[in-house]
Amino acid sequence: MPYDASSDETDDALLARYATGDAAAARALTARLTPRVYGHAYRLLGDRAEAEDVTQEALLRLWRIAPNWREGEAKVSTWLYRVTANLCTDRVRRKRPSGMEDMPEMADDGPGADSAMQERARADALQSALHDLPDRQRQAVVLRHIEELGTPEIAAIMDIGPRAVESLVARGKRALAEILRGRKDELGYTDD
Repeated sequence: MPYDASSDETDDALLARYATGDAAAARALTARLTPRVYGHAYRLLGDRAEAEDVTQEALLRLWRIAPNWREGEAKVSTWLYRVTANLCTDRVRRKRPSGMEDMPEMADDGPGADSAMQERARADALQSALHDLPDRQRQAVVLRHIEELGTPEIAAIMDIGPRAVESLVARGKRALAEILRGRKDELGYTDD
């Protein structure tokens, strides 16, 4: 039976089918989870190549644990976000001493180059500001406001309580506002 990323089948069910040798289930689960894992890794690392490596490693770990997966203990996506975050944290810690910034990517040459450049500048400013946050605040803010996860799932991913999640998110948002406050005009924000 063929599967696709939009299948109504749960992640748990697809993972269980993969564990029994169903390659179509693995393809469907990969198609469903890869964009989320990559997006999360990129937001935490700010480097596309590193995010691709982390995505691949996180999915490999998922495939390795598939035969031992205990359905209902945790959501596959929660487990995968946690593994992704841990892999990103490890990479950030290894890279931290260098202090070198990545070169910015060139803007697309599609229509509306001014608008695209403005949006890119805003995205780059946010990414840069995110990297100025402490690791745990950055992770909480990304999970809440970019990945749009709820407090219970963030708490499970980060292995902390709901109050700690709310505190990290609030402190992270205040720190981001402070970091970006002086750049409103430069980034094209005119209203307060």
